Amino acid sequence: MLSALSHEGRLAIFRLLVQAGPAGVAAGEIARALNVLPNSLSANLNVLSHSGLIASRRDGRSIIYTADYDAMTGLLGFLMEDCCAGAPQICAPLSAIVSGGMACGAAKA
Repeated sequence: MLSALSHEGRLAIFRLLVQAGPAGVAAGEIARALNVLPNSLSANLNVLSHSGLIASRRDGRSIIYTADYDAMTGLLGFLMEDCCAGAPQICAPLSAIVSGGMACGAAKA
């Protein structure tokens, strides 16, 4: 997942999908919003999909992409638990940030 997000273009796509919420965004809209060529978009969506960070569904002739919030939460949880090693001076501020982010996500939905 971290490897998938390490590319500037994939991070921009993921950020767009996270901000779009559960409704998701059609592939064509992603390309227009980020000014990405179709072949580059397709490759980047494929990497994000294989990493488990996004999902897709067909809606008529369009493919709608959504962020997988459970996968994102799992990644953040892993990083906090593994990297912080339980150190309260590190984990407490991060927990507050995550809690605030969860509230923002709930308000948007």
